[in-house]
Amino acid sequence: MQPLIDAHRPSGQIRAMHEQQKAILVGLVSVAWADGKFEKRESEMLDALLETFGATEDEAKELKEYAKEKRGLDDIQLTELSYGDRRSLMSHAVALSWIDGNQTESEAKFLEELRDYLKISPEEYDEISKVHTARAKELLEKFGND
Repeated sequence: MQPLIDAHRPSGQIRAMHEQQKAILVGLVSVAWADGKFEKRESEMLDALLETFGATEDEAKELKEYAKEKRGLDDIQLTELSYGDRRSLMSHAVALSWIDGNQTESEAKFLEELRDYLKISPEEYDEISKVHTARAKELLEKFGND
């Protein structure tokens, strides 16, 4: 992955992710492992987010190495996540749980545990889940589930 250049920095300076973005990605690794497998499509989604968040080559390499081992809720760095970051993590987590075409029982259970861990109310979680489940299904229908 080529490092991205931040338009707000002098030419040629590589931009690094914010700590909150790293914490969101670390949290998503835990979600990816919720069903006991880290699948290719889950890896591809994390790659896309690394690109979106402007990860440097070293940051991307570090996260990919981190993702090689099964992770859980205790690996999520809550102190790095604001309320908005926790909502963002939950939104991405719901989408990620559908990446292989269906949401397993273990993934659904993990999302509920994540909701509690992130201190998101059941009502707010239901709203997030409804919106991002619909969006994930729409994208799966549009782009297929190969």
